[in-house]
Amino acid sequence: MKPALELVRRAEITQLTLDRFKERPFRFGAGDCVQMTAFHLRGMGHQVLLSKGGQYRTGLGAVRALRRAGFASLSEALDEMGLARIAPAAALTGDVLALPHEEGSPLEALTIALGNGRVLGWHAELAGAAVLQPVQFVTAWRVPWLRS
Repeated sequence: MKPALELVRRAEITQLTLDRFKERPFRFGAGDCVQMTAFHLRGMGHQVLLSKGGQYRTGLGAVRALRRAGFASLSEALDEMGLARIAPAAALTGDVLALPHEEGSPLEALTIALGNGRVLGWHAELAGAAVLQPVQFVTAWRVPWLRS
């Protein structure tokens, strides 16, 4: 696929993700960063490993589901998918970025890059998913477009 066309496709799938999750209230297992990232990755043509640990409804349940899936952290799950880690500053629209969560938690806050340093994600002081401009990142992954 030509690079310009891939950028257009990345933007289209990212817009679908934004439309589906923007202003959706945070709820573990129903409207959270794992659900959003899984939806986005599927749209980009990837087989998703994030949800293979089963259902959960609490933070503790999410950690248990992550462990059942065989991962120590969300970062490890994305690494296992074969996504290449990149510098957060190099993120393109549609890439996944991890933001810090509670210290010691294996549940980083996964977000989707929208461009110009902005991401789609949840913040504790907002009612639902929103466009955010983070100031600190844990890591980022390039999400290649796999559909033809």
